[in-house]
Amino acid sequence: MVAYPVRKRRYTVVLVTYGEVEKLSVRALWPSSRKIVEVVTRQIVQLPKLLIYMLADYRSAKHYLDWKLNRYRSRLVEINRKQTKGVADEFRRHPELAGESAVEVTDAYYFVPPFLEEVIEKAQGRSDGILVVPMIPVESAFSCGPACQMAGDLLGEGHLGLLRVVRGLWKDEELHRLYLDHLFESLGSIEKPGRKGLVLVIHGTIVRNRRGERPSVFTGLDETFEFYRIMRDKIMADPRNSFDEIKIGCLNHSRGGEWTPETVERAIAEFEQEGFESVAMFPFGYFADNSETDYESKKLLDHSSVAHKHYISCINDSPAFARWLASKIAGELGVLELQLRAFGADETQE
Repeated sequence: MVAYPVRKRRYTVVLVTYGEVEKLSVRALWPSSRKIVEVVTRQIVQLPKLLIYMLADYRSAKHYLDWKLNRYRSRLVEINRKQTKGVADEFRRHPELAGESAVEVTDAYYFVPPFLEEVIEKAQGRSDGILVVPMIPVESAFSCGPACQMAGDLLGEGHLGLLRVVRGLWKDEELHRLYLDHLFESLGSIEKPGRKGLVLVIHGTIVRNRRGERPSVFTGLDETFEFYRIMRDKIMADPRNSFDEIKIGCLNHSRGGEWTPETVERAIAEFEQEGFESVAMFPFGYFADNSETDYESKKLLDHSSVAHKHYISCINDSPAFARWLASKIAGELGVLELQLRAFGADETQE
């Protein structure tokens, strides 16, 4: 681990993700659905409030019936809490990570309580700086973009004098190594007969808006496919590898224009058509399992015609992941310190 010298300050580190309801009910789903429509859809098109309510009603009813009938329970918030605790424990065990500063690590969510904007508001009064860590490796307006959006809405143009949003986690070579170890350890040593394929699952994005034009918002399209190429090449080059082919599988939404055509459905269908006997699936584009990964994607794999199927969970609350993330956060606190000096008041806390 690397220690970064920072001045004596009080920092709040916020690990934020989408958030999904833990106890399934229409009453819990409706405000979450409304917030999703308000926050994410606004990146694509402005909707009247009545239409937002109607879409939230439809989305809530759809998810309630689907999850209820299939007995699905989201673990996303539970996992993010464990990840938060893991990082906090690392800072306690290794005080050199924080240098002379005091660091509080907490969790927050875009669409369920505790909401990110409320956590930021509370942290303002007791922190010299706030570091927001979106818990998804590739950023876009539809993934960790809401963190920047909410920071701007809440703090205005002066948010750089208090807050930093972490970006570009997908580029880190240590994360790639962690992913490789997690992937191959999850597969074990059992050999399956025939050709073997792997679907790397990631959140899709818009490639053309409804007018057929390139979207004006940052979609993360290039970063998505660069991350895929990096991981595909490293997996294929690893001596533990037994996969014959790797495909990307994007999880798309249905509104706003044309989304990435390289979908999970297409990847699985191609493996079926090409006669692969074994297909594994790893959601490399997510740090925590959620309804898009261990429900929607896994269901597509389970329903496929391939003989042998293996779903590999996200990195979740792996201790190695917590150690890596704590070290990354320590480095980002050093950058936040420089940011505070450049854009904010330069007083330290005694």
